[in-house]
Amino acid sequence: MNDLHDLQLLLHSRFPIIVVETQEEARLLGLLDRVCGQEQWPLYQWSVADGLQGRGTANVDGPHAQDTRALPDALRYIEASLSIGVYVLCDAHPFLEDPAAQRRVKQIALAHAQRARTLVFVGHRVTLPPELQRMSARFDLPLPDGDQLKALLRDEIRAWEAEPRLDNKIRGEAEAVTMLLQHLVGLPLDDARRLIRKAIRDDGALTRADIARVLKRKHEALGQDGLLQLELDCESLSDVAGLAALKHWLDRRRGAFRGEHPQLDPPKGVLLLGVQGAGKSLACKAIAGSWHLPLLRMDFGALYSKWSGESERNLRDALRLAEQLAPCVLWLDEIEKGISTSADHADGGVSRRVLGTLLTWMSERGPRSGAPVFLAATANDVQRLPPELLRKGRFDEIFFVDLPSPEVRSEIFRIHLQRRGHAPEQFDLASLAAVAHGFSGAEIEQAIVGAMYEAAGSGAALDTALVLDELRRTRPLSVVMAEPIEALRAWARERTVPAD
Repeated sequence: MNDLHDLQLLLHSRFPIIVVETQEEARLLGLLDRVCGQEQWPLYQWSVADGLQGRGTANVDGPHAQDTRALPDALRYIEASLSIGVYVLCDAHPFLEDPAAQRRVKQIALAHAQRARTLVFVGHRVTLPPELQRMSARFDLPLPDGDQLKALLRDEIRAWEAEPRLDNKIRGEAEAVTMLLQHLVGLPLDDARRLIRKAIRDDGALTRADIARVLKRKHEALGQDGLLQLELDCESLSDVAGLAALKHWLDRRRGAFRGEHPQLDPPKGVLLLGVQGAGKSLACKAIAGSWHLPLLRMDFGALYSKWSGESERNLRDALRLAEQLAPCVLWLDEIEKGISTSADHADGGVSRRVLGTLLTWMSERGPRSGAPVFLAATANDVQRLPPELLRKGRFDEIFFVDLPSPEVRSEIFRIHLQRRGHAPEQFDLASLAAVAHGFSGAEIEQAIVGAMYEAAGSGAALDTALVLDELRRTRPLSVVMAEPIEALRAWARERTVPAD
């Protein structure tokens, strides 16, 4: 009912132009039908396909009513009309590039005090010329909330169970139903209805499998030109060796993020700083996998544009999309490459403005923002990170992911050997871990892959000796880049929390 009241209030405020950006055109027209019916205002609708048409009891007649499919002709009819009325112009904004159309809209708006003819511009994305913006107001048509989606789900279940069939009782998992409703938030009502129907009708049950389908469809419907890449079925934290302190921290906050402890603020996110290849990216994926959440990876390459202001708008769109796909994990990989302050002079300050947009979003995410997005960022080079990103409160915690200890290296060997079909117990893991001193997890994995190529080329079975030979031929990053890595460790020693 708030939507109806807010729209009624805006129309009574006597703005000559109202702008509505929405994909739910039919829902908006339904609200306008109700408001204009209560107020006894004539309501008209225009589109380039059908021209100007009356809704309800309103009629389009008179000398200018012959053919109004062209926007200037429709505006000429509206300007000549002697009666008050609300005129909904669907997808009309591209035609406002015509100076004559702009001027006629302005004349209608300027005469609004004498004859209240309200123009309502409706479209997915509406941009008015600057000279018309000061005469306009925007109406935000909220997407369906949790209560509306629950009612929709109940209606669809009742409709299914009312149909004649042998087994018409819906089966479902309580947790899956809850997560399904959470992930439907942010979709238009018609899209949500179609997804619920498909989830019910494919097998007569609501399960976790339906959640993955809903997320894929939602990402397609809301996609922003590749700015966010959706990943499902990520690894779990149990698939990641080491990082005991990080795992404990995440385990203690999982319930609060899922809303199981209303008295606690949900966690906002973590920054994982550390050596390249040490497992930061894998840890971000594992957070999503362990919490049964979709992972959204932001592509900074797609974010930046040569046009002024477009990069900041792209970021706002991507963050809005993440909120619409919530609950989710938003992964900013190698964040220093996207918002490095060292690029300020080279890019005309775009990186600084993008950083400001990100910091504003991070600050505005209060404990009751209603969009549970867990921010997981990784960084390799702390010198390129702006200080304002590192201050307390931006992230809940900053963890340092160091090179693995001997015990963790042994576990990494076990995981990668097993993943490639080899029995870890047939290898001397202790010797492998000792020789791999200074190796990152990624370098250990590549050593196993290299040894497998050697084994395949020689026709021999993979064994400890082949892996040891590959390790001894490899110069790890901790040797090649010894000084920068030691400087990073020294910086992190007193400023971050060890992840392991």
